[in-house]
This record gives sequence, C-alpha cells and structure tokens, in this order.
Amino acid sequence: MSTKRALAQQLGVVAGFDDPQVSLEQYRTPPELAATLVHTADLQGDVEDHVVVDLGCGTGMLALGAVLRGPTQVVGLDVDPAPLATAIENERRVAAASSVSWVRADATRAPLCPDGPTTVLMNPPFGAQAGNEHADRAFLATASEIADVSYSIHNEGSKEFVESFAADNHGAVTHAFAAEFELPHQFEFHEKDDHVVDAEVFRVEWRE
Repeated sequence: MSTKRALAQQLGVVAGFDDPQVSLEQYRTPPELAATLVHTADLQGDVEDHVVVDLGCGTGMLALGAVLRGPTQVVGLDVDPAPLATAIENERRVAAASSVSWVRADATRAPLCPDGPTTVLMNPPFGAQAGNEHADRAFLATASEIADVSYSIHNEGSKEFVESFAADNHGAVTHAFAAEFELPHQFEFHEKDDHVVDAEVFRVEWRE
C-alpha cells in the first residue's frame, strides 16, 4: 500500500472542470482530501477486493484514487458528459494498472446493481445553492441502496443530519472526521480568488 502522501501526489495530475455547472455544484475534490478519504477507506478494508462506486464522480478524483488501491472494480458515475470526458483523460494521466468504468447517469437514480462487497465514495453537492438544499440526501439514499459502506464529504455541521438519515435507512455512522475543502474562484458570485471551507467526512455502514 502506498502512503497517503504518495497517493495525493499521484492524484495531483487529475484535471478539474473545464466548464463547471453551478447548479450541480461542480468542484474538483482536492487531491489531499481525496487521498485522505481513499486511504482511510483502504485502511478499513473497504477498497481492496471491493467494488468501488464514485457517485457524482465529476472528473474522476475519487474513482481514480480508489483504482490505485486494488479494488475488484471501480465505477465512476456522473450525469454530465463533459466531466466524464475529462475523467477518461485523467485516467490516462494517472496510468493505473486497472481501468475505471465510466457511466453517464443520474447518481440519485443510479442504474447499478453491484455484485459483491460494495463501497461508495462520494463528494455530493452540499446543497449550498438556493433550490438545491439537502441535495446530498439523495446521494446518501442511493448509497444506502447499493453499498455495504459509504464515505461521503459534507458541509460542516452535517453530523446530526447524516446520523439521522443513516438511522432511518438501516445504517449507522461508524467514523466521522473534519476536513478542509479548498474552493477555487470559478463562479461569478465568488468574491475571493480562492478560499477554504470546513467540511466533514462520514463513514456509514448500511445494513439490510
């Protein structure tokens, strides 16, 4: 197993969005945060010999992090075809030994039925835009349907919501930790060149 630092360096070549859509809250997951999430999942035994699904994969950061850690299969799913095209290019840049299956579909209605132990990795929309509140709820719902365990990034202060949702859907939060999410200046409403927002990462075990 490579170190978390080495994984972050490998993911540093992953390009972000050429034309990010504000309605989809498309932000490139920082390589350091992606490496932390994937490394943590690997240490918990949730990557190697598992099917790993990156819901709302964007340009593929989490999927490509997972494929470097010996999973059975990796699927990256996104509704927007443009970042999926970038994800394919990013896969070439990372030069992983195995490949990722890129699927264009709505992550909230994922047409997936994985065979074997399944882990979802995701950086869902935080629901920060008007009319898009609790967008992450639908992603968690998909995870509860297809995964044995999920790792997801949420806005700071989401612990009560995630724990409550998990409990209502036969799941339980087993790990939670704080994280920082660096946001670049990419939309007109951004007042700063870049800034860091506080986030939280949750591991949820989903039980039948």
